[in-house]
Amino acid sequence: MRYFKFIMLFIISICSIIHFPSGVHAEDESIYDDRLALYQKTEAITQVPWYYIAAIDQYERNIQTPVPSDQLISITFDPMVWFGAGNVNQDTSSSHIALFNGIGQDGNGNHQADINEPEDILYTMGMHLASYGLSEADIKMALWDYYERDLTVQSILQTARVFKEFQSIELTERMFPVSIQHTYSYQNTWGDRRGFGGLRIHEGTDIFAHYGTPIYSTTYGVVDQIGWNRFGGWRIGIRDIHNIYHYFAHLQGYEEGIELGSIVQPGDSIGTVGSSGYGPPGTSGKFPPHLHYGMYKDNGKNEWSFDPYPYLRRWEQMTRTQQ
Repeated sequence: MRYFKFIMLFIISICSIIHFPSGVHAEDESIYDDRLALYQKTEAITQVPWYYIAAIDQYERNIQTPVPSDQLISITFDPMVWFGAGNVNQDTSSSHIALFNGIGQDGNGNHQADINEPEDILYTMGMHLASYGLSEADIKMALWDYYERDLTVQSILQTARVFKEFQSIELTERMFPVSIQHTYSYQNTWGDRRGFGGLRIHEGTDIFAHYGTPIYSTTYGVVDQIGWNRFGGWRIGIRDIHNIYHYFAHLQGYEEGIELGSIVQPGDSIGTVGSSGYGPPGTSGKFPPHLHYGMYKDNGKNEWSFDPYPYLRRWEQMTRTQQ
């Protein structure tokens, strides 16, 4: 079992460090301005709010690994869909693509629909959305028809809400989940053996603290799970703009106003440390008070747990520097 844990920790921790955002600026700050300018231009010519376009691009960037730090736009199209099934030479002329029923469109006015040109890509996606209508329900239907996956649609719509709320796509701050003004301790427990509810591995890091210690959101995101879970007790799940689900478990209670659909940012109080869980609603005290903090990555097909410990250590340092 220890050998299995070592292998799992090594493989997934390495993948996490390489492919997942840390809260540190991994990209040149100017690229955010360049992207936002393109999103806003697309809104101007398609009438689709820029934050939907931005959320789709962010989602596509999340499921591509690795992504070059200077890659401006990440939305991709199937060449056959873009150029049309009969366009075997992949002629980029807008008129030829239309003749073969391709969806590629000219977004920069040069009469070409280049599958690698950011303005053409964003305009084509914007026109796809606009063809369904401009309401949120219309956008949701357009996304479903394009991706055919509920979690993908949910993630994109939630990211759009976050971008709209903060009027920015440069949301890189992070926060340690437990108040550093209080006494706490933690170590890497991801992958340890657990027995309650059947043999399984521990899919998170336990941060031990006293009852009532404040718990904060670590990231920008939307609350998409809240309430009782027999394993996690009173828990909150936050899905962020990087397709990562942040799981806060064993809470004593929730911050007033935190509910399903709440938009949060790093440092927002969401609850307090407790020992709830391992049983039906109300069960508590079966273990010392602590926060179980887990992270789950969605790659567009599957969702899996990865080791949050390296991120917690980094965010702890960042939080101490900021305070």
